[in-house]
Amino acid sequence: MPPEFFLDRDLGRRVAEELRARGWRVHRIGDVYPLDAQDIADDVWIRHGLDQGWVPLSKDGRIKTRDNEIQPVYDCAAVLFYLDNQQLRSLEMVERLHAHRDRIHKATAEGGPAAYAVRADRIDRTWP
Repeated sequence: MPPEFFLDRDLGRRVAEELRARGWRVHRIGDVYPLDAQDIADDVWIRHGLDQGWVPLSKDGRIKTRDNEIQPVYDCAAVLFYLDNQQLRSLEMVERLHAHRDRIHKATAEGGPAAYAVRADRIDRTWP
């Protein structure tokens, strides 16, 4: 069964809708927490998603550099993915993620702990 993903608020509603339309199994942070999780720390939403078996997906690559935020990924031997360009428009994010879907699924199946950058032409393991 393909993995389910937990999308950070920075990806927005449209990204979730477009990924779902392409067959992805995604959960928006705003579907779990009120006010689109504005007051929820990254380590809290990441831990919650991992507890559900969901793979965290963000466009904030700095998460991997903050010990408290990456700790849940380490503790759960999980993987986290992030887009390497925070300036992409919603549809560009969707197209980039979808273009690498098979590689993302493969990296998820291989397990972690690991963080991967989703780049224009590939995904790269960037942590640890």
